[in-house]
Amino acid sequence: MSDYLAIDLGAESGRVIHGSLRSGRLRMKEIHRFSNGAVTANGTLRWDIIRIFREIRVGLAKGSKLGRIKSVACDSWGVDYVLLKGDGPLLSLPYTYRDERSFKSYAVAMRKFSEKQLFEGTGIASISINTLYQLLDDATNRPELLKMADKFLLIGDYVNFLLTGVARAEETLISGSQCWDVRRRDWAWPVLRRLGIPRHIFPKPVAPGVKLGRLRPQLAAETGLRGAQVVTTCVHDTAAAVAAVPALPGVDWAYLSSGTWSLLGVELPRPLVNDTVRKARYTNEVGFGGTSRFLKNLVGLWILQECRREWMERGEVSDYGEIVQLAQKAPPRRSFIRPDDPRFTRRGDMVAKVRGYCRETRQPVPRTHGEIARCVLESLALLYRLELDALQKLTGRTIATLHIVGGGSRNELLNQATADATGRTVVAGPVEATAAGNILVQAVAMKELRGLKGVREVVRRSFPVKTYRPRPDDGWSSALRKFRSLKHA
Repeated sequence: MSDYLAIDLGAESGRVIHGSLRSGRLRMKEIHRFSNGAVTANGTLRWDIIRIFREIRVGLAKGSKLGRIKSVACDSWGVDYVLLKGDGPLLSLPYTYRDERSFKSYAVAMRKFSEKQLFEGTGIASISINTLYQLLDDATNRPELLKMADKFLLIGDYVNFLLTGVARAEETLISGSQCWDVRRRDWAWPVLRRLGIPRHIFPKPVAPGVKLGRLRPQLAAETGLRGAQVVTTCVHDTAAAVAAVPALPGVDWAYLSSGTWSLLGVELPRPLVNDTVRKARYTNEVGFGGTSRFLKNLVGLWILQECRREWMERGEVSDYGEIVQLAQKAPPRRSFIRPDDPRFTRRGDMVAKVRGYCRETRQPVPRTHGEIARCVLESLALLYRLELDALQKLTGRTIATLHIVGGGSRNELLNQATADATGRTVVAGPVEATAAGNILVQAVAMKELRGLKGVREVVRRSFPVKTYRPRPDDGWSSALRKFRSLKHA
């Protein structure tokens, strides 16, 4: 019987979750939640990371009252980072990946490297939000900051540093930065050197599921967590979610971590790096238990989240449940967007962008909240169809089952549309896959479970799932033909 605390940081909100492992079953309870929204400062988008850490401390103090906590671990979104000097808290508020600087430095990098060279050197698809291009912007426009810094840490690793004083770069998190060579399992030194990013800031790597040390004494006293270990779980939230996919051994399946982003992929024994993969814009990241996460980063519920934000600002519909209900009442398969069109990656005016895309492509323009939401959700389902077909060709696997985990797994309209559009069985859940993966990897580190197989056995015993089977075609074939014809990135 053991108690654990998971710090789960997403791009919209952060949480501290208590997990108890009893007789091979995991029970979880959210004990503290807080908003994470980016702040605007002098025309830039930043994370108020000090406020976020203050909220984390509040959550840890609440958690200490729920039992004898064995360990604590943090997972977070990827690519964003903090620059540090010595034991100081930070040199500058970290930028968010939505800041415009990433797009500009990406163009600079493409003049120094071809995409093929970058993919060969990292195994990672070139996306403008990646850490590599953010660091290039620092090297170009703030070289004095990089010269002053003695280390850089991605957000989840930075929280671990604040908890313990130990600076390490956890592999599942850094493997998505494009600063890491997934085949050599080391920093991509030739790429970094050519872009003028200094070597001295990069910390030692560490695998997931390793004990980092105990909480700093002052923090342990403040929170009441004396004796608790801090563990490197799968620090990348997607890696934690994939670890908690309740898949059965020996079955060919794909996963979809459904949230702000849609992370669609399969689990492989080793990275898959070739020119066909590069052209398809797939990427290789480190998974738990010696696995490789072969996946594609797709724009996910971000588009609907931005529409909702605009509606809230105007005092209109705000609840996701209500939005989905309105979408269910709207006419099906009427209009589609290409979620991978570059316009949808940027913040702001999302409702106008959806309508504008439909107008440009000579489709009925969605007017109501429900019509817009249905357009977005059905478009995502059709995008998943294209990418699942591509996954089969790239890997040689026949994918009959799609496991959807994360917050998006609650969206019944999207889940059924995905089953119908892809012609595959969809297994939805657990919703809290990231937190479950976080906690159960801690349990492996604390020798209460054995490896990835043990993690998934506990998940299957602990969480209900819902299965969606594809219904008769009912217009999805013609919808797919229309979707394929739309302009896209």
